[in-house]
Amino acid sequence: MKFFTEIPIQYHSDNPIDYQSKMLLLGSCFVENIGNKFDYFKFKTLQNPFGVLFQPKAIEQFITHALEGKVYTESDLFKQQDVWHCYDAHSKLSGLDQESVLNGLNSALAITKTYLETASHIVITLGTAWVYRHLDSEVLVANCHKVPQKAFNKELLSPQAIVNALQHIERLITSVNPNATIIFTVSPIRHTKDGFQENTRSKSHLITAIHQVLDRSETNTLFYFPSYEIMMDELRDYRFYATDLIHPSETAIEYIWEKFKTTWIAPSTLPIMKDVHVIQSGLQHKPFNETSEAHQKFLKTLQAKIIALQERVEGLSF
Repeated sequence: MKFFTEIPIQYHSDNPIDYQSKMLLLGSCFVENIGNKFDYFKFKTLQNPFGVLFQPKAIEQFITHALEGKVYTESDLFKQQDVWHCYDAHSKLSGLDQESVLNGLNSALAITKTYLETASHIVITLGTAWVYRHLDSEVLVANCHKVPQKAFNKELLSPQAIVNALQHIERLITSVNPNATIIFTVSPIRHTKDGFQENTRSKSHLITAIHQVLDRSETNTLFYFPSYEIMMDELRDYRFYATDLIHPSETAIEYIWEKFKTTWIAPSTLPIMKDVHVIQSGLQHKPFNETSEAHQKFLKTLQAKIIALQERVEGLSF
């Protein structure tokens, strides 16, 4: 008996992810769920240097600025309730000191440029097709930073506008890194603040655009991972949502991660991941008595495991 439909996905053997891979993850907060898994297992990753970027035009602009060597200056910032913000970045890069904010923005662009040029895999997760245009400057913003709604006009990107953005992203990346594998996905997180019907329209525009780009691409480096479809079809139950009934629960995130792992991670890498997990669990262990002989023996054994694994896998750091 089968109790749910399963999304058919296959293992990508041409360029799987292993511990020699270098990954850049950009986009909505769901990309950070996957990115946190990679961080836990000690893969080489950089995730959302500008913070969460929900919509494709923001990601396109970020990649453009990184590769073109943009330098942020005072004119790119604004002050709101004593905090300096940039409309191009998430509030995690905001701060009380203007110079520190500028340094953070420019450092993030520099490290992103390096990853764009050298990454083996780039994962881009789109969250919404709804965008906000700042009325005074007439530019689309990546984050409104709680500036009053009257300062913006809300717009829905057409599928063609998203196609144009994604194709530009592809051209930018391949111009500096033609061998990079680009994996698109759509976040399963529902943007219900936009409205339920509006969220459906948004997701449909994103999915339509991504598949048009894949169909038109002349390279074999573009792929789609169906995280949205897995959530909607295989996990079609509110027990797989967090208490806000919007975000996937930890169980759902783990399930989608397992699917991604089966699809993209080299089988030869799985035993190493298992060893990393054993070490991570040991590092998170909280002893009742830190000075006990048993705990000291435990620490020595754990350190020996770390050294042995680092000898097998270059670059691992705990």
